[in-house]
Amino acid sequence: MKIEIISVGKVREKYIKLGIDEFKKRLKPYCKLVLTEVRDEPAPEHLSEKELQQVKDVEGRRILQKIHPSSYVIALDANGTMWDSEQMAKEMEQLAVKGHHHLTFIIGGSNGLSPEVLTRANFTLSFSKFTFPHQLMKLILLEQLYRAFKIQRKEPYHK
Repeated sequence: MKIEIISVGKVREKYIKLGIDEFKKRLKPYCKLVLTEVRDEPAPEHLSEKELQQVKDVEGRRILQKIHPSSYVIALDANGTMWDSEQMAKEMEQLAVKGHHHLTFIIGGSNGLSPEVLTRANFTLSFSKFTFPHQLMKLILLEQLYRAFKIQRKEPYHK
């Protein structure tokens, strides 16, 4: 299975980079992992609704250009459906059975995802009602992907 994560912005914090590198290494036996970053749009802290939408639209176009046409797309969004780890493992397994061997997960920037990206998504997933920094979300997603593969194969992993 090929798993691609398209995210907005670069990871800058060293501790997050180290965690990402660790899970990239752990995931090698389970999937072909591709991490794609698109440039985030500079945005001052206080934006009007129209300006906020413009930022999301620009970032959204960058994301959409990177999505492979045949990929099954899962957008991470606070309003999405919540799964637990076992459900994620089960859903990923079902997608593979149905012939979806290229999954693309989308992580938006600090302002979220554009409506066009959410429309392109085959599924919208929420990890929590909490708000997480988008850079940290990449690490959390990688850990959950690793956990899902371990669950699917009934291999031990700390709880």
